[in-house]
Parts: sequence; C-alpha cells; structure tokens
Amino acid sequence: MSAVHELVRPAVYPRSSGYDPAWLVGLDMGPNPLWLLEDLSRDLDLRPGMRVLDLGSGKGATSVFLAREFGVEVVAADLWIEAEVAEEVFAGAGVSQQVTAVNAEAHALPFEPGSFDAVVSIDAYEYFGTADSYLAYITRFLKPGGQLGIATPAMTAEVRDLGAIPAHIKALVGWEAIAWHTAEWWRFQWDITELVTVTSARLQPEGWHDWLLWTRACLAADPPDRSSLEGTIAMLEADQGEFLSFALVSARKN
Repeated sequence: MSAVHELVRPAVYPRSSGYDPAWLVGLDMGPNPLWLLEDLSRDLDLRPGMRVLDLGSGKGATSVFLAREFGVEVVAADLWIEAEVAEEVFAGAGVSQQVTAVNAEAHALPFEPGSFDAVVSIDAYEYFGTADSYLAYITRFLKPGGQLGIATPAMTAEVRDLGAIPAHIKALVGWEAIAWHTAEWWRFQWDITELVTVTSARLQPEGWHDWLLWTRACLAADPPDRSSLEGTIAMLEADQGEFLSFALVSARKN
C-alpha cells in the first residue's frame, strides 16, 4: 500500500476515510486536519443548522468536512489563505452554499458578538491563542452555551518542567515549541477564567504516529519543498511519542 493510501483508515477514522487522500494531501498545510477534527468532534455536539467558525481554516479541508459531515453553516476564516483560493475548494467540493470564506486575522475578527454556536480551530490555535487574554476575546463571538474546540500540537510534559526544549524538537521548530502545551495546561488555563467550562482535555495517545503517517504521505506526493517534511519525519521518528502528541480541548461558554 502506498503512503498516500495509508491515510484511509476506516477502523480508526471512519468519516475521514470517505475523503480522497490525494485531494487532502493536495491541501496540505500541516498534520492531517480531518483526523484531528474527526477525533475532536467526538467531544463536541455539532448539529445541522448550527453556525460554526472554522478559525485558521487553511485551504479549507476542515470546513468541507464540517459542512458535509454535520450539516452546519461554516465561516472559514484564515489569514494566510486568500478567500478566493478557499472558495475554489468549496465549489469543487459542492459546499459553497454552506461555507463562506473570510480572510481575517485571529485578533481582529470581523464578526458580531454572539455570532456562532461553535468555534473550531484545527492545528492553528497555537499561533494565536496561547496568550492569557485570548480566551476572553474569542468567546465573545460565541452564543451563551456555545462550544469551543481546538486540536493543537502538544507535549506530554511542559517545556518549563523539562527545563529545555528537547533537542530533536528544537532542531525543527526552535523556540516555537514553547507554545506546545500539555492537555492539562489547557484545562487549567481555560477553567481558571470561569469564562468556560472545559468538557474535555486529552492527549491523543498515537498523535505522533498519525502525524508521521501524514508527513510520509505528503513526502510521497513529491512536493517541491521536501526539506521541511524530511525534518518533521526525523523529529517524529526520534521522538516515538515520548514528548509529542496533539491536545484535543473542548469547552462550553458559561
């Protein structure tokens, strides 16, 4: 079986396995976003007709998944991807009527307070959401009782407690690894504010391995820039799950 076709894993990710892996790899901007979202969605209550903000939506794979799998209306917001680029993806996937693309910075969102039933962020929150004040900002866009769910690179122990960034991680991402926290760090960080009630905060036991399978598949697709993928593979093979995973965190606005 080719590395790309190893992304079809119905026993583990039945919903994600219904998507063409080559299509998904073609939208690559980081670890398999549909696996992360499918796992996170088990801790959320997403229902048809809900309005969901997909924050840091990239090229749009997660927004397509939300619209198709849950029947929700999606606003796909990203800073790095122009709305027109994402709109082409949505049109090709047949979800243009359900998904609206917006080019926006995560600290200057162009929405009214209480606009969304849920905010979801897949492999993006680490870039903008670790500041103490950000939870108060993003939850203003949720209705009372609205849901917040994130999937973000994580560590099995805090860098502060380790005393240093492990060398194999530092070699690839440098100081940025200080934004990769444990699930319990996220639980405390959110719960202590009393702005939300955390409903789940967990590490994926095989998150590092999922990441490795995905990166190998992206490399097998012969991308123009191979060096970053090769570096990621080296990091994950060295780690073997000792430090690296993903944190899946969900909460409801109080």
